[in-house]
Amino acid sequence: MSKVSLVPMSERAFRTFLHTAVENYAEENVSAGRWPADGARERSQAAFAQLLPQGIATPDHYLFEIVAGEGGTVGSLWYGVYSEGEQRQVHVYDVLVHPAHRRRGYAADAFAAMEAQVRAQGIDRIGLHVFAHNAGAQALYAKLGYLTVSHNLIKQL
Repeated sequence: MSKVSLVPMSERAFRTFLHTAVENYAEENVSAGRWPADGARERSQAAFAQLLPQGIATPDHYLFEIVAGEGGTVGSLWYGVYSEGEQRQVHVYDVLVHPAHRRRGYAADAFAAMEAQVRAQGIDRIGLHVFAHNAGAQALYAKLGYLTVSHNLIKQL
């Protein structure tokens, strides 16, 4: 039995999520060497605006608070549903467990809850992106059965 439930985000929770997610995505792209620090926040904001033009009301995007059994919000999870040919798939755009709640299995439980939701919709494939420098996330995804299907490489000249 899952220790968490996925509760649809309120507008207020979405505003907090968006601020944090934009900052985190900018920092991750800078750390990965994909973006220069100058302008990273603006690039991140533009990416989120493109993906979520209607905020939490954007069709086929599902934004949740991860709520622990005792009722406290411990993080957030965002996924989108898209079609590739005849196959409907999910892409996990963001998952965050707040620092004070990490290493308690909440991320794994959130993924289990999400997987149950998408299976109920007849979807049988989930994809996600993880930065190469995020070894903790890579280990979690491997433990959950996710497989690496490609690598993006860069060389700084």
